[in-house]
Amino acid sequence: MPDKGKAHDRERTTVPRLVADNPGLVARGLGKSFKKRPVVRDVSITVQRGEAVGLLGPNGAGKTTCFYCITGLIAPDTGSITLDGEDITSLPMYRRARLGIGYLPQEASIFRGLSVEGNILAVLEVVEPDRERREHDLESLLAEFSISHLRRAPALALSGGERRRVEIARALASRPHFILLDEPLAGIDPIAVSDIRDLVGHLKHRGIGVLITDHNVRETLDIIDRAYILHDGAVLMEGRPAEIVAHEGVRRVYLGERFSL
Repeated sequence: MPDKGKAHDRERTTVPRLVADNPGLVARGLGKSFKKRPVVRDVSITVQRGEAVGLLGPNGAGKTTCFYCITGLIAPDTGSITLDGEDITSLPMYRRARLGIGYLPQEASIFRGLSVEGNILAVLEVVEPDRERREHDLESLLAEFSISHLRRAPALALSGGERRRVEIARALASRPHFILLDEPLAGIDPIAVSDIRDLVGHLKHRGIGVLITDHNVRETLDIIDRAYILHDGAVLMEGRPAEIVAHEGVRRVYLGERFSL
């Protein structure tokens, strides 16, 4: 049988330790290699509450690997990730979620066998032990995302836009401070793009920081406050959309000379 004392010591070493006071979601000096080939090289990114930040770049730039390091899907080889001053670099995704980081994958993550309200309650029952408060939070989220009329609808019958609203409502049920959106604009029509823009604006209004990675650069630049552009595994530049579009290096390796907002 395993030694309980040693197991306790191992668990104790994974508790996040406080680092220098630096609010927000902060990645410093991230590095990652696969088969000795550097994919991410000394990348530093900061997301504050109430802002939307893009992580963009051409194919093979390392943006997806960097994004997955921040979510906890991949462990970086070097560097650190902190959340409001707590080092979370070695924490698994579920521990990061408890500390306030929500994640929405590109693929549909809705519980297809549950109703709309069942999807939201599945999270509320974990985070809120009080039944009355749980019911209050459920009603608030249903109203906030205009899905009250769908509360008993089976999740598998929802449209793409309805499904995304339910997924974000469910993510908010865990009371996150930051939400990471993986390819939220992939394969959706112009109406759904407008919905995503409104949802991101709503999250910002709530004081939630949003980090977005997406291949649809024009639509993403229309949604975010600023972005980091990666090229060859490193940050080429960081700035607001207009600054990014005007940057000679970004136009040369990513946007093209004819690109405009």
